Amino acid sequence: MKNIRVKLIQIDWDGPYRLDELNRLTDESHDYGIYQIYGKHIVYGKDVLLYIGKADQQTIGKRVSQENWWNTNDSNHLMIYAGRIAGEGTPEEATWSKEIDLAEKLLINVHKPAYNSKNLTSIRDDEFQNIHIFNWGDHRDLLPEISGLRWTSKLDNVEYNVYKYNAFVEQ
Repeated sequence: MKNIRVKLIQIDWDGPYRLDELNRLTDESHDYGIYQIYGKHIVYGKDVLLYIGKADQQTIGKRVSQENWWNTNDSNHLMIYAGRIAGEGTPEEATWSKEIDLAEKLLINVHKPAYNSKNLTSIRDDEFQNIHIFNWGDHRDLLPEISGLRWTSKLDNVEYNVYKYNAFVEQ
């Protein structure tokens, strides 16, 4: 097995927030990142992951308010979870934006929320092979850890052999 350099993206999640609480997600110093929306779906039931989105050049509160979630038949029960990119220090804006973009796309690709079908076809496999995501805090139904290596085609054609103790190998 060869060593591979991996880009680690950590996301600190909190919530839930209701639609009428979006003003709590408008702090321009840090309310950027990824968000999840949970609610009722005609096929999947109630309180399910409906959508994963990103708020990059605007706050999470502002971005979610632009998406017309109030027009759904169950808007009073929608729950929003805010995920902010975390690390040892705040990177340059371009790096921060790239991490938000990569994280959103890999999370959508892995979890396949009902209302994200459009973005599933626009994901380039090679972009995500060396991305690794840790979801911290209240990440709800998201997996706590996601490896791009695992969820892309990078290892599809690798041949594996089960390990065996030499003492039991037939001569």
